[in-house]
Amino acid sequence: MIKKLSAYIREYKLSAILTSVFVAMEVVLEVLIPQCMAKIVDVGLPNGDSAYVSKMGILMVFMAMLSLTFGALSGRNAAKSGAGFAKNLRQGLFYKVQELSFANIDKFSTASLVTRLTTDVQNVQMAFSMIIRMLVRSPMMLVSGLVMCFTISTKLTMVFLCVIPFLAFSLVTIMTKAMPNFRNMFKKYDVVNRVVQENLTNVRTVKAFVREDFETEKFTEATDDLYNYSIRAEKLLNLSSPIMQFSMYITILLISWIGAHLVISETMGTGQLMSMFTYVQQILSSLMMISMSIVMMSMAKTSGDRIIEVLDEEVDLTNGENPVAEVPDGSIKFDDVSFSYSKDINKLALENINIDIPSGRTVGIIGGTGSAKTTLVQLIPRLYDVTAGTVYVGGRDVREYDLDALRESVAMVLQKNVLFSGTIKENLRWGNENATDEELIHACKLAQADSFIQTFPDKYDTYIEQGGTNVSGGQKQRLCIARALLKKPKILILDDSTSAVDTATDAMIRKAFREEIPGTTKLIIAQRISSVQDADIIIVMDDGKINGIGTHEQLVESNEIYREVYISQMKGSEE
Repeated sequence: MIKKLSAYIREYKLSAILTSVFVAMEVVLEVLIPQCMAKIVDVGLPNGDSAYVSKMGILMVFMAMLSLTFGALSGRNAAKSGAGFAKNLRQGLFYKVQELSFANIDKFSTASLVTRLTTDVQNVQMAFSMIIRMLVRSPMMLVSGLVMCFTISTKLTMVFLCVIPFLAFSLVTIMTKAMPNFRNMFKKYDVVNRVVQENLTNVRTVKAFVREDFETEKFTEATDDLYNYSIRAEKLLNLSSPIMQFSMYITILLISWIGAHLVISETMGTGQLMSMFTYVQQILSSLMMISMSIVMMSMAKTSGDRIIEVLDEEVDLTNGENPVAEVPDGSIKFDDVSFSYSKDINKLALENINIDIPSGRTVGIIGGTGSAKTTLVQLIPRLYDVTAGTVYVGGRDVREYDLDALRESVAMVLQKNVLFSGTIKENLRWGNENATDEELIHACKLAQADSFIQTFPDKYDTYIEQGGTNVSGGQKQRLCIARALLKKPKILILDDSTSAVDTATDAMIRKAFREEIPGTTKLIIAQRISSVQDADIIIVMDDGKINGIGTHEQLVESNEIYREVYISQMKGSEE
């Protein structure tokens, strides 16, 4: 884990190294200052040598100022390298998420990925900053302090050697018991983030159904669970401070008792005993810092494992050797295709699909909820790979194409229409970032969106709120269709994307498709018969299988499911 994470330090390695160097210099100076103080007390004052006292005093001030400078430099470089490391790690995680397929993303919840990109990275950043400072400073201070103590009095130093094993055993025991609670705590962070995300994203639905109390209760339950696991972990960690304090006071008492006898017997100077107390504080503070570092590293290990889990996720959709960079046309063929989300051949979402669609045809797809209509079309741009069989586009297996080239040739208007915060122009240019204003307007006219855009005060510069909350469902659908048309795709897939527009507008959109993009293969998933009845081919889906294929007239005559839907909708229209 450490090796993989440290690779993200990259250009900030020099700052990290300088941090450790400056910390080391700071420690050396802090260890030497008590020696100067001891010389003043034991040599300068008894002899009444004011010049010696002044010289040593000036030296102490100089070393203190130099130590302060090194401390400031180490802090600055630590902040720079820590922030840079976190930036690189977040970028690495985000880039990895962009590479993941739908199947990979299904493995992680959105809330969990957000937690890993924020809280987990922050924990790892704090641990990294602590390592390059505290885990250099504390062991070095500990060793240097012990060495100086041995030079003063071996007898007094033995007190530390009795305390350190007790401390080490206590801290290791605390960390071992705290780790499982940390793992559970971060899982609860995921739950809290998920609840918050769902509530904020769907706040209008919550208010429409007056479910604020229910959501509040759900959030309270999630935060209570997080609180309980946090408390369990913190209770264990908080034991480290009393143990450290107990050890410190016992050590000081023993040194005071033994040291007083040594001073009385004149085997140790008063200044040496004073410097001994300073080293005691430095050594015990170092132990405290080491324990805090271990605590932070325990949390960071859990976070690091979660980060590595994403970084090591094997992308199941990749380009093969020498991928084809261009899709020749929009022809589509499903050759005995079966598909399972779980890769289990016994749990198929699609089974034995055989379809042959020439380029430029308009294909309607109809079927009940859960009949796998969306699953079928998601195999065309290779959002998922087939479990069995082959999907061909332009006469080639979709797995032979470069993924970007294939998806550039296929435009999808998803069942859930998504607009991003920004102007209408900025949203439309997702389809073609280099599109001119004239091309934007033309695409919007085809999608029947220009008419309502012109009613806005800022027209195409109108700002769209996150998720398109300031436009209606029908307006959002038409903007998404226009965005897809700007790609000038060879295949256009509309996944129930005109459900929020009236039948007249739906008819105008389909008329524009026939006249303006006759060479584009169009697949239209719809619940309304009127949206697909003039298609060249209509596919009836039922429980992951093809129940019927034909024109509107053929299916009305021969397909029971299609006929029932048609009759029920016709009756509803007449009524």
